Amino acid sequence: MKAISYKRGAFSLYTFLLGIVLLVVGYFTYGKFIEKMFGVKEDRATPAYVQSDEVDYVPMSTTKNSLIQLLNIAGVGPIFGPIMGALYGPVAFLWIVFGAIFAGAVHDYLTGMISIRNRGAHLPELAGQYLGKIMKHVVNAFAVLLLLLVGTVFVTAPAGLLYNLMDGWMAMGYILAAIFIYYILATLLPIDKIIGRIYPLFGLLLIISALGVGGGMIFTGADIPELTLSNLHPDNIPIFPLLFLTISCGALSGFHATQTPIISRTTQSEKQGRKIFYGMMIAEGVIAMIWAAAGMALFNGPVGLNELLAAGGPAMIVSEASTMLLGAVGGTLAILGVIILPITSGDTAFRSARMIIADYFKLAQGKILSRLWIALPLFVLSFALTKIDFTLLWRYFSWANQTTAVIALFVGAMYLYIAKKNYWVALIPGTFMLYTTMTYILNAQIGFRLPMNVAYIGASVITIALVALFFVAANKARADQIPLEEDVSGWGVKTI
Repeated sequence: MKAISYKRGAFSLYTFLLGIVLLVVGYFTYGKFIEKMFGVKEDRATPAYVQSDEVDYVPMSTTKNSLIQLLNIAGVGPIFGPIMGALYGPVAFLWIVFGAIFAGAVHDYLTGMISIRNRGAHLPELAGQYLGKIMKHVVNAFAVLLLLLVGTVFVTAPAGLLYNLMDGWMAMGYILAAIFIYYILATLLPIDKIIGRIYPLFGLLLIISALGVGGGMIFTGADIPELTLSNLHPDNIPIFPLLFLTISCGALSGFHATQTPIISRTTQSEKQGRKIFYGMMIAEGVIAMIWAAAGMALFNGPVGLNELLAAGGPAMIVSEASTMLLGAVGGTLAILGVIILPITSGDTAFRSARMIIADYFKLAQGKILSRLWIALPLFVLSFALTKIDFTLLWRYFSWANQTTAVIALFVGAMYLYIAKKNYWVALIPGTFMLYTTMTYILNAQIGFRLPMNVAYIGASVITIALVALFFVAANKARADQIPLEEDVSGWGVKTI
């Protein structure tokens, strides 16, 4: 393949750098507002102590929890998604920045904190409690399906990167087997035995790789385009709704709702929630900005990027960009950092699936055999899914992912409505994404294949109906005084 060059010296970085600044400011302003509105109870005992089992409920430090949360949520999504979203041009920056601040980080924070208030419950249990018993069964099946798709995508993606990095000297089958073996161990063993020990090291490599690529673009004067609302996609694919599903991780991702309860079970105090849940979503937004910028700047515009994507997919973009900016050694380290992302989300995807199934059937997880008989069928199914085309899997993952985000945001809105707090912070982004996902599935080839104008109308009707139903259910839930938290008064104050 011929070498790819890019324009240097233009130093057109204002939109990119402003986006990074806005993300940081958003953490300290809107993040603080959300925390104050929710109402942190610093002295309330957390599930890490109340439900302690030395397997899934294990108190860990804020630093460990933050790094684990970041690695859990930041799979290939905030890299592959923004690279493909870069085809639309700088408009992708707007969705990453404002999506992360006002939707994604709110989604993660509310899911994590509500889980802490309810024994570390996963999304299906929370949906059952706040959206009705039927939703518990629906969301349980939906969440397990999503996690299977995530786990499978996060097996094939790093395997492909490793295969390319090693120039094919190791067969793909052996790489897949090695990843699956690690996933089995990470799924079965207590969280502090593997995940709690190696994730801080992985986190350091991730940060170095992201800073290396971002810093490389700044110091070489990469020509990152300035903001325009024009659709620059070479195939003229519409921005709405596809951009909002293409870039999920990095802006808003329902997968995070399946991951935050893992850390809600290891968090020592509610006051750590903003750093762990809101803050790590902002960090993921920064990663997404870096890779979206790389996709826009390094490959001679959307046309060149599109050609390279067609030739080798997002994995090739990662390899080319890393080597181009950092050289052979630095590029290899950056690629390893990217490989770590999907592996450290895939392992916890399977762990979450095990925990959700165990919670649903009320199966104790103290003995390893109890964990094993749940986990093994999941890995068998995932192995079968690796035989399916990656592009098709990604399409289904994108829709299932954002539909899960809608459910989680509506759970958060219901919780806040019952508590007589500002539920609009969750309901507004939830309603927007409901309309987005409905428009997509009504129009898409993997959905109902309706004309776009019909899909717009159909999505509007469905969205209005479901939001109206939400208010009916919310008023009833408030009148019935559905409990907002588990009673842990007997545990007293936990010191850190």
